[in-house]
Amino acid sequence: MKVYLGIDVGSVTTKVVALSSDGQVLSSVYLRTEGKPVQMVQQSLSEIRQRLQGVPIAGVGTTGSARYLAGVMVGADVVKNEITAQAIASLHYVPDVKTIIEIGGQDSKIIILRDGIAVDFGMNTVCAAGTGSFLDHQADRLNMRIEDFGEIALESNNPVRIAGRCTVFAESDMVHKQQLGYPLEDIVYGLCQALVRNYLNNVGLGKELLSPIVFQGGVAFNKGIVRAFEEGLGIKTIIPPHHEVMGAIGTAFLAEEETSQNGNVTKFRGFEVTEAKYATSSFECKGCPNQCEIAQISLDGKVLARWGGRCDRWERVD
Repeated sequence: MKVYLGIDVGSVTTKVVALSSDGQVLSSVYLRTEGKPVQMVQQSLSEIRQRLQGVPIAGVGTTGSARYLAGVMVGADVVKNEITAQAIASLHYVPDVKTIIEIGGQDSKIIILRDGIAVDFGMNTVCAAGTGSFLDHQADRLNMRIEDFGEIALESNNPVRIAGRCTVFAESDMVHKQQLGYPLEDIVYGLCQALVRNYLNNVGLGKELLSPIVFQGGVAFNKGIVRAFEEGLGIKTIIPPHHEVMGAIGTAFLAEEETSQNGNVTKFRGFEVTEAKYATSSFECKGCPNQCEIAQISLDGKVLARWGGRCDRWERVD
């Protein structure tokens, strides 16, 4: 059996998927990054290693905001952006998909596909009001588990309108509605609708959202958000299997494609990387007025790679 690993390291979560050559998810790991991407990559690989029980790895791909870091650590065969990885995975489950809604912990994306090709995309990386962290924070203020948020929202028959353009305004508006005595379920679903309005008015602005629409990312677990999207769009959304790890699945497919073109030889360093002592650091380049922040990763005092500059001055490592 050939197994391919997909690693998606984001600012909030780290996901690793083991994919068979016929596209089946054999195992997956979903962890909180907690500001420690190196340790979380090592921990997730350690867990995958135990589950695979000696099955050899035929290829590895990385994606996410820390894809370069993870790629250097594990010896990735391919390093791809989240847009490409998410699109590849969606096309596997819904070949005729035309719109992908993806909402994670700290950012949200929309990908427009036509005839299986991504032709446009949009991202929200500035305001938290359109992301999962917005709901996490509000659930905490309401003294409820985020896991219960969606079920409570579905109980609402008369949701209140909450200003969702900004997290600060949304929070103050929510407190005001509580003081007025509105039922909890109506406030919760109002928050779901606020997030969806924010997404459609910002990330989806100017985009033609055609069906089939696939909704993926960790926030797709929230049934209240799913209902709010379907009401806001007037279109049924598709929640694919393993929707929370689609980026990892997509990059595993890309790793399979890459290694098959290179004689089925992988650059994977092996699971021994889980025991290695990596160190990360950064510095400001003074070579020009851009003053780029250069990130680097080292092992046993030796620099393995650098990235982050607008030019290739630091990309070569002796």
